[in-house]
Amino acid sequence: MSYAYDATRNEHLPEAVAFPKDSGQVAEILKLATAHGFAVTPRGAGSGMSGGAIAARQGLVLVMTRFNRIVRIDADNFIGVVQPGVVTGEFQRAVAGHGLFYPPDPSSADFSTLGGNLAECAGGPRAVKYGVTRDYVLGLEVVLPTGEIIKTGVQTVKGVVGYDLTRLIVGSEGTLGVITEMTLRLRTQPQTVETLSAGFVKMADAARAVAAILQSGIVPRALEYMDKNAIFCVKNYLEGGVPENREAMLLIEADGSPGQTVEAVQGIEKVLVEHGARDVHVARDADAAAGLWRARKAISPALYTYGPHKINEDIVVPRSRLPEMVEKIRELGEKTGLTMVSFGHAGDGNIHFNIMLDKNEPAQLLSARQAVDEIFDFTLALGGTISGEHGVGLAKAPYMQKEISDAALGLMKRIKAAFDPAGILNPGKMRL
Repeated sequence: MSYAYDATRNEHLPEAVAFPKDSGQVAEILKLATAHGFAVTPRGAGSGMSGGAIAARQGLVLVMTRFNRIVRIDADNFIGVVQPGVVTGEFQRAVAGHGLFYPPDPSSADFSTLGGNLAECAGGPRAVKYGVTRDYVLGLEVVLPTGEIIKTGVQTVKGVVGYDLTRLIVGSEGTLGVITEMTLRLRTQPQTVETLSAGFVKMADAARAVAAILQSGIVPRALEYMDKNAIFCVKNYLEGGVPENREAMLLIEADGSPGQTVEAVQGIEKVLVEHGARDVHVARDADAAAGLWRARKAISPALYTYGPHKINEDIVVPRSRLPEMVEKIRELGEKTGLTMVSFGHAGDGNIHFNIMLDKNEPAQLLSARQAVDEIFDFTLALGGTISGEHGVGLAKAPYMQKEISDAALGLMKRIKAAFDPAGILNPGKMRL
């Protein structure tokens, strides 16, 4: 059944699936669940990477795809009012038609829904300049597990009345309430965008170049990297291919007015060359730039070239510590003999760290799990976090207490109980 799994490829079969079409129907379902004690798991497109939309304790999967209306786009006030089942890319294209811009851009934007993006606080390449999903959520309509329908937040630039329930609910992974409408902040569309790529013989040089670009005062719109294993997976997508001896590749975007963009590109090119970059190219047109991004977005599915299974983590470290993390990943690969692939949002320190393996081989599975444990400990020692945008869900729940203290976790559980006294909403996620 397609509602039993998500992008983690883990499967939990629910007892029932419902497709509500309005807030009233959601409220009635949640009232029944609270009264009779069955679990409810909210779900969008099922594209999440942490198991957040899987019915871990059976019960009912609440599919929100019928909530697929863009209610209005208010160009005068730079807001969009939209339902959670709208696909992210469709919303981005709709607001672009008004000369506006919705920056959050997860790699899954062509099929993930806005509700799922809010539940996990999705990020994406543009976060280095524009921030993550929570930075664009002004207000919400939410159905609580008890069936009450509340409005949170505002439709204005400022608003500080009461606790900030909006930011609490964003990123709560469907454990506190079901979002049925959202008010999103929009920006003006940048006038120009330029895309660059650069190869490096040494991964460490690429990591140092990332730090140097940001220290120069240039704020790129995106600053992505791929290690040599990631490049190998997608080299057929790259026009002209990639020389064999490249250990890393950077993909960079700058935007703004024409003058700002030209100045940023020139500054970035200078820093790249100073740090040993080879093959520095500015995409000749929009089609060439789109080809580079297709290659970047193709990495995750292409990784199965290296093995039948993968463990996919999305750690974040302070940007200045990126070279240390890159070296740690290299050492772990050598120590375990497993293929390890890293790529992601170097501009904000968010690394997608993948271990390729055959989970049917006990020795490989044990080595991989030990490597994850070690990489999480190292991440936290550098002042980082074990998840930047994928969330906790089921996949990272066993590791949550590495980062969150007992006192803080106890407070979260009390908040959960206040919202959901019967514990029916997405139980088992985030150890709540």
